[in-house]
Formats: sequence, C-alpha cells, structure tokens
Amino acid sequence: QVQLVESGGGLVQPGGSLRLSCAASGSIFRLNTMGWYRQAPGQERELVAGITRGDGTNYADSVKGRFTISRDDAKNTVYLQMNSLKPEDTAVYYCNAEIQSYVQYRPRDYWGQGTQVTVSS
Repeated sequence: QVQLVESGGGLVQPGGSLRLSCAASGSIFRLNTMGWYRQAPGQERELVAGITRGDGTNYADSVKGRFTISRDDAKNTVYLQMNSLKPEDTAVYYCNAEIQSYVQYRPRDYWGQGTQVTVSS
C-alpha cells in the first residue's frame, strides 16, 4: 500500500544541475532512513546519499561537495540536488526508504522504479 515515485531525471550537460524528487504515498505513519542509489550499465548499484529522521546525512565520496540530500516529512518526500554534474554521474537513480505504515507492526523497506539521469555534451 506504500509506493515511492521518483521524478526530475533527464539529460543535462556536464557542469549542469538536476533536482530529483521522491514522493511516498499510501498508509504512511513515519518515514525512517531514506536514501538515493544509482546504477550504471554493467555496474553494481551503489549508495549515493542517505538521510536519517534526525537529518543526519552521508554521501559517497564521489559526490561529496556536489550533491545534497534533504527531506520534507510533511510532504513525505526526499530530494537530491545534484550540481556540477559529470558524465560519470550518468545512471538510473533509485529512491529507497524505510517506512512505518499504519497497517503493519514493523517498518519495511521500499524502492522506487528509478529515474534516468544522463550527463552528456
């Protein structure tokens, strides 16, 4: 009954910016840790950034100083602001969240379907 939907991906030139959004919907009581992952063709999925309920954050070394993760619990949404984009950032970006629902006793892990980010001249 809970779904995550990503948006904001697209084509951008090197040095450009994109802002990804991930909105959770359904019978949501509380969102716990949330994060963004990415997967390039032929590569393993990797953690890009994570954020806790207390707004603590962590980033992959490759994106530190360029990406910023944030959350708006009133909107059940997590964001990823991506600046100074490089071709190596090209990948499908996936939203992940641990969510406590009204209809379950324990929180569960959810994934979005992904949004394509392409950085190219």
